Amino acid sequence: MIGLLLLTLAALASATCDRASLKSATDRYIIAQSTGQLSWLAPALSPNTTYWENLVQVPLPLQNNTTSAAILSRSLRIDHHRTAFDTVQCATFTELLSLSPSSPYQIATQLRLDPSTTKIQKIDSIVTTTGDLLFSPSHALHYILQQPDWNAFLTTTASRTPRASLQAAADAYYDFFVNKSVVVPWDRPCTRVDGGFLDTPDMDCNTDIPDGVTVRTVDRRYVIDEDAGVVQVTSNFGVIGPDSHEFWVVGGKIRGIRSATVCPDKKNCGLERPAALGEDIGY
Repeated sequence: MIGLLLLTLAALASATCDRASLKSATDRYIIAQSTGQLSWLAPALSPNTTYWENLVQVPLPLQNNTTSAAILSRSLRIDHHRTAFDTVQCATFTELLSLSPSSPYQIATQLRLDPSTTKIQKIDSIVTTTGDLLFSPSHALHYILQQPDWNAFLTTTASRTPRASLQAAADAYYDFFVNKSVVVPWDRPCTRVDGGFLDTPDMDCNTDIPDGVTVRTVDRRYVIDEDAGVVQVTSNFGVIGPDSHEFWVVGGKIRGIRSATVCPDKKNCGLERPAALGEDIGY
């Protein structure tokens, strides 16, 4: 998988913010993460690129000869990756899963590029590992492989959703945590996977948010891929912590949610860990 990315990098150069240039930058990011060699990213970085990890700015080793504790400076075995492309904002969202027993991770990364140069201005990652909310990359991969391809283009008028409506669907979900009168455009069937836990065995996302819970999200940052019907949001999920939610919207209704949430203070954010996450599913 990584070898194919290496072979295509030289040919993917563009002066405009199209899917090809976004993919080129993302490919370099994935290779850099898999090898732990930031030199793969160097040609794609702007002079003032910033790197954020779990809402905290962290130095990149390439900048000012600094050392860095960033996950990006470590070599990770990448068992799964997929990317959404936002040609309007010149941004991408990439989901990475590493099932390595010694270094398991679920990483959700936004890249934001300068549209005039297609150089990366900001790398914004939510990095979850053992102890974070419902963390289990093996279970996450299991459910991802069971679901339709979220990267497949939605080709019919009935299935596609305008950009503004994609963001509105995600906002309605977040706003519901503060105001239970907000109408969330749920579809059915709808699947929600938090970390590696399937929260919707009955395929109904409308029953998943408990009453009496108030969580206000702060600083939502969006990547919207109209072709695939995907909107991803990186935010501070209030009292819970740094968070990524990705929504799959078909025909204006939410058909799937995947999330990764950091628990900065307590294991599993103080919640009981479901026994199902301890089951061996073969990955």
